[in-house]
Amino acid sequence: MKYLGFGLVFASLLSVSGMELRSAYAADTAGGSTVMKEMLLAYYYPRTDAKSEVFMRIVNRQGQTRERRLTMLRLDEADGGKQSYYIYFHEPADVEGMSFLVLKHPGRDDDRWLYLPSIDLVKRIATSDKRTSFAGSDFTYEDVSGRDLDEDDHELLGVESLGEHSTFVVKSTPKRPGEVEFSSRKFWIDKATHLPLKVEHYDLKGTLYKIYETSEIQTLQGTPTITKAVMKDLGSGHETEITIKTISYDVGITPDLFQERLLRRPPTKWIR
Repeated sequence: MKYLGFGLVFASLLSVSGMELRSAYAADTAGGSTVMKEMLLAYYYPRTDAKSEVFMRIVNRQGQTRERRLTMLRLDEADGGKQSYYIYFHEPADVEGMSFLVLKHPGRDDDRWLYLPSIDLVKRIATSDKRTSFAGSDFTYEDVSGRDLDEDDHELLGVESLGEHSTFVVKSTPKRPGEVEFSSRKFWIDKATHLPLKVEHYDLKGTLYKIYETSEIQTLQGTPTITKAVMKDLGSGHETEITIKTISYDVGITPDLFQERLLRRPPTKWIR
């Protein structure tokens, strides 16, 4: 099962349907895994599809900024199940035409491809590369395309107030710690919307090194939606802010848009 740090903006297979999951949640608020599954549905699977215009602002330690403008298309086959993403970069000139395709598969690794127009190369993103930087940002490929929920143990630590929100606090610990560079992650998940408000990442020594924070939620087309978030790398002093300028749900996106060949020839109708 998938959850994503970007998916945000920018998720594998649940063992129960959305309705069954919500019933289980109501009966079992003590389960960290149940809280995370509810977050999965709210954050990564709202409605059936979505088209969004996204701005990315990357800021280094000296305060210098780089900006990206991109279009993201998302299509869900089923709640918590197969899912596809197509991301196309419009600006600036040095990344114009770059595109990223993710096909999510229940029970196995996702397929990811990146097209680099400067050298006319379609690159398949290997599983070993999933923790590297995405497009020079502070998000990784795994942040974009998700991490298996079943790869971690999820412990519900309690309930805390975060600003005006009441949140569930969940600690997620990798089951195979030798395969990742972090020892745990701590989530604050809004009890009302089930959206993640904050995520702390701890390295192998237990030191906090990266923080994700949601800074704006809007209800769009009746759906609570994160429209602004930031990822901060405490070691490098870098941070990346993601802002959704526009988003439309249930616009009729079809599966044929998510093909490797369309990385070089983007679907003009959908990415304008």
